[in-house]
Amino acid sequence: MKILLVDDQPLLLMGFRLILEGESDFEIVGEAGDGAQAVGMAAELRPDVVLMDVRMPVLDGIEATRQIVDSGSAARVIILTTFDLDEYAFAGLRAGASAFLLKNVAPAELVQAVRLVFSGDAVVAPRVTQRLLESFVRTTPAVAPSDGSAAGLTAREVEMVRALAEGLSNAEIAGRFYLSEATVKTHVRRILTKLDLRDRVQVVVWAYESGVVVPGQE
Repeated sequence: MKILLVDDQPLLLMGFRLILEGESDFEIVGEAGDGAQAVGMAAELRPDVVLMDVRMPVLDGIEATRQIVDSGSAARVIILTTFDLDEYAFAGLRAGASAFLLKNVAPAELVQAVRLVFSGDAVVAPRVTQRLLESFVRTTPAVAPSDGSAAGLTAREVEMVRALAEGLSNAEIAGRFYLSEATVKTHVRRILTKLDLRDRVQVVVWAYESGVVVPGQE
């Protein structure tokens, strides 16, 4: 798994490198000190995962993420920040990031997040998840509730989307609906294909923006 590290603080880059290089299947292919450099290196090095800081000179991490995703890169971006603030989280996810984590994440959690993102699963720091959704409600015009049919989703797929929006894992979704994990994965793949989205976190963003999930409704 090829990983690109992006941060304007050398000590943090060193720390991330030391943590991730301890994994036999991880390879750090490059380090960038600003967003513009990150965009160029992502195109040149074709990493599988990019660990992206938010506040950087020249180009911030949100815009760098947007440019990497819009370029058609297969890289999945994990936004890492010291700022436990809603606007960074949701802006990053809207830009196409696959995950949002705080920089004080435990080393084992960082390694797990990289593996999950690489496999196509989304990771959002648990303590910011609810605030993230509350921020979305505050800053987005009210959306009419939707049953997802306009997007071609079946009733079962809509149930899956709502479960994903709750932050449930494949195993938890399987337990709720009495399905195998393999069946859940098949449903998720079909949802991604129908909605033309990259990963699970983008499904959650779509769910709130489209009205399939309405905050405050059970």
